This record gives sequence, structure tokens and C-alpha cells, in this order.
Amino acid sequence: MKEIIFLFILYLMLPIVARAEYVLPYPSFMPGNKIYKITRLVDKLKNYWYWGDIAQAKYHFMLSDKYLIEAKVLFEYKQYLLGDGALVRSSNEWIQIQPHLSLAKNHKKDISKFLAMYKEAAQVHIDVLGSLIVPELMLWSPEKGTPTNLYLKEDIAKAIDIRK
Repeated sequence: MKEIIFLFILYLMLPIVARAEYVLPYPSFMPGNKIYKITRLVDKLKNYWYWGDIAQAKYHFMLSDKYLIEAKVLFEYKQYLLGDGALVRSSNEWIQIQPHLSLAKNHKKDISKFLAMYKEAAQVHIDVLGSLIVPELMLWSPEKGTPTNLYLKEDIAKAIDIRK
């Protein structure tokens, strides 16, 4: 009985190592919702709220995640034109992370934790992009407008390359 109590106390005293994998956010308001345009405007205005190199990197990181999830959901619902636009926005936000990290490094800031998260997130983004099932070429024909060729597989490949 004493051994069991000793093992229980020893178990309680050992440090617990917790590691959470990178998780993408839940989808926000989607195109077609009345609040969607307001949230896009708020996202743009938030750019002026985040000062500093690391804060700007986190801001672009958050938007890249948000738009990637938006693109994923839109592709799943076969809203290819809107999904392609969200994918391009996500990639544009991803591109803007690296210059801010370089500035933070030049300013002698510790970015080691952020770099680890950045690399893990890049792999999660690549996995999500790789799992998307879209046609190679899509001719998007709106009711009142000119048709648009969407090179979805090519756009997804570009997005993956950006994150590598």
C-alpha cells in the first residue's frame, strides 16, 4: 500500500509536458452574410492597431489562417470563384509574415517560439491545401457577366510553394 501512495505522490510531482499541435481557427463569417463585408473592413483597420514587428507578423498570420479556412470551406461548397479569391488573400497575407520576422530578428527580438509556430503552421497549411479537391480548370460563368477561367490546381500549387 505504501508503494502505491509513493507512486501516486511521485506521479503528482513529475512535471507534465503538454504539447498542442497547431490548430486552424473556426471559419468566420462567409461571403453572402450581411456582416462579411464589415468583418473584412475591420480586418483592414486592425492593421493600424498592431504595432511592432512581431505584432504585425501575428496579424498577417491570423489573416492568412482565416482566409485559408474561408477558401477551404468555399471550395468544399463548390464556390470556386470566391474560394480562389480567399486563397489568394491567404497567400498574400502569408507572404507578408516573413519581412516582419526579418525585421524583428534585425532588432534583436527573440522570435524562436514564433518561428517554431510558423514552421508548424506552414505544414498544417500545406496539408489543408493538399487535401482540397478541385477541378484542374474551371470556367466560371456568372449569369450577367463574362466567363472567367479559374486555374484552381495551379493556384493551390502556388499557395503550397509560398508556404514551403
